[in-house]
Amino acid sequence: MIPPLSEILDNFDFLEDWDDRYRYVIELGRMLPEFPEAERTDENKVRGCASQVWLTRSLEDGADGKPVLVYQGDSDAHIVKGLVAIVLATYSGRPAEEIVETDIDEIFARIGLKEHLSPQRANGLKSMVERIRGDARAVQAAA
Repeated sequence: MIPPLSEILDNFDFLEDWDDRYRYVIELGRMLPEFPEAERTDENKVRGCASQVWLTRSLEDGADGKPVLVYQGDSDAHIVKGLVAIVLATYSGRPAEEIVETDIDEIFARIGLKEHLSPQRANGLKSMVERIRGDARAVQAAA
């Protein structure tokens, strides 16, 4: 199970060496719940990623009765799978308004990961985030 975002951020604060940070990203990817083989479809594939990335979304009732978006994800690349875990820790289980307002660039800048991503990985990360934020905007529009 992926730790909460606050714990992930605390752990990154503790790790100073980039090799340790990369290992932690890979470890986060290993914490992702098993992704169902049946969900590895073209429809669930995130476009714009150099690696293969899949995301599924479901809506659940939040404590206040408003819908929250819950995501499951996976990738065929270890580092990217870790990035998926950080993205899900940031957005999954949150209401649409919170998703739209949350700036993941700020989070990646805080952990110092943004400047260490290759252009392809940065584009893939942007594609994942845009898909999730687009889902949230659609939920907001339907409300």
